[in-house]
Amino acid sequence: MKKTVMFDLDGTLLPFEQDEFIKLYFGGLCKKLAPLGYIPDKVVKDVWGGTGAMIKNDGSKPNADAFWEYFRAQNPGMPDAQSLCDEFYTKEFDAVRACLKYPPQRKQLIEKLHSAGIETLLATNPVFPYSAQLTRLAWAELSEADFSYITSYENSRYCKPNPRYFEELLEKSGASPSDCIVIGNSVTEDILPARSLGIEIFLVTEFLENPEARDISEFRNGTLEEAVDFALN
Repeated sequence: MKKTVMFDLDGTLLPFEQDEFIKLYFGGLCKKLAPLGYIPDKVVKDVWGGTGAMIKNDGSKPNADAFWEYFRAQNPGMPDAQSLCDEFYTKEFDAVRACLKYPPQRKQLIEKLHSAGIETLLATNPVFPYSAQLTRLAWAELSEADFSYITSYENSRYCKPNPRYFEELLEKSGASPSDCIVIGNSVTEDILPARSLGIEIFLVTEFLENPEARDISEFRNGTLEEAVDFALN
C-alpha cells in the first residue's frame, strides 16, 4: 500500500477530452476580456505563449510571474487583464464544465484512500491559478479539503512534463518517491517524468493522452477505479 497518491485532474479525475475543454475555455476567456479591447485571436495566441513560458520555467520564479510577464510584454499599452482573469476563474469558468462526458463522482474514491491512511495530492499541471483548480475540482464533487496539497501557478515553479515538477511536489509534501504513486492519463506529462524519478505510476486509459503512440503495455494501466485499488494493495 502506498502512503501518498498524486492525482492528475484533466482526463483523470475529470472525464473530458482536452480539445473540447480548450474550445469552451478560450471562448469564455475571450468574451471576458473583450470589454478591455483584447482581440480573441490574439488572446488565444498570447495565452498559449504564456503557457509556453511556464512550461519553460527554470524555477527562478513562480509560474504566475512567468505567465504574466510574457502576457504583458505582448500587450503593451493595453489595460491590465489579470484582475479580470481572476474574476473569470471564480465565476464564468464554471460554465466550462459542459465539456464533461458524464457527471464524475470521485468523493468515494478519495475517501477510500483516506480511510486507509493514504495522503492525496492534486498533481494537476500548474498553468492555472489556484481558484481555477478549485473550480474544476468542484466539477468532480471535490474540494481543497480532499487534498493535502494542490499545485497551481502561484505555488509552483515548474510544469509537466519537467520532472522537476514532481521533485518540487515531493519536496513540499515531504513524501519520498518509493512511497508514492502518480495516477494520470498522459504518457508524456504524468507517466514518463514520474517514472524517471522512481515514482510508481498508473496510467488511466479512459481519456488516454499518448501523442507519441507508445506501447502502453509497458505501463501499469486501466481504469481510475483500478488505479485506486492498486494504490490500496
